[in-house]
Amino acid sequence: MTEAHTPRTSGFKDLFSGASYLLRGIGWMARHPVQWLFGLIPALIVLAVYASALVVLAFQVDDLAGWVTPFADGWSEAARTSARVVAGIAIYGAAVFLAILTFTAVTLLIGDPFYEAIAVRVEESQGGAPPDPGDPLLVQIGRAVRDTVILATIALLFAAVFFACGFLPVVGQTVVPVVAACVSGYFLAGELTSVALERRGLRRRDRFALLKRNRPLAVGFGAATFVVFLIPLGAVLAMPGAVAGGTLLARERLAPDAEAAREDIGVAGQT
Repeated sequence: MTEAHTPRTSGFKDLFSGASYLLRGIGWMARHPVQWLFGLIPALIVLAVYASALVVLAFQVDDLAGWVTPFADGWSEAARTSARVVAGIAIYGAAVFLAILTFTAVTLLIGDPFYEAIAVRVEESQGGAPPDPGDPLLVQIGRAVRDTVILATIALLFAAVFFACGFLPVVGQTVVPVVAACVSGYFLAGELTSVALERRGLRRRDRFALLKRNRPLAVGFGAATFVVFLIPLGAVLAMPGAVAGGTLLARERLAPDAEAAREDIGVAGQT
């Protein structure tokens, strides 16, 4: 009986290897500026919507901070102000976390034709793209909307957890942002590799099972992307490169792993 497939050795090497795929994707776009401009269109549309929402939130954050800290009403002015500053930072930080995580999903949803074309061109530059699975357009749209809603729900739950943890002294301002970046990065990797992996017949559940077997690789790629997306306009300017990097990651590391796992399962089933 053939031994079941096991994932590659994980560790810091895979973290840095994952991050390098973002650089490779940006480098690919630098060599193909027309594709970069093409990929900016949906990102700019989503940016306009998200930026407007965050600006509105910025003007309301003081009132929201007071609303979530009624327990501080009887405190001294200094203590009350400190509590509400922390609450305001936590609220806005959670909103930014949610925006970054869902920005990719929403941009990929409305820009699917754009990024599908980019992913195909990236794969063709590396030796050829797999054939289109041929799913009807309405089926593809329905699946994309469902996946986006599920991801947004998960992101909202994580945002609530990180918001609550933001009140912890010291830890809330140091450890929590790092954990948030890693969690967000993991889900970003799932979104940015989705185009290439769906062409290979992998749906959301299968894609995340694959990422779980390659978690350091996925976190390295996604966390690097998350940090770049924190830079003003970084999410827009780097989005095409992130899609290209995700395509290269899926093609070179994730898809071969999925094929090896299928072969092992098939052999084990026949033994």
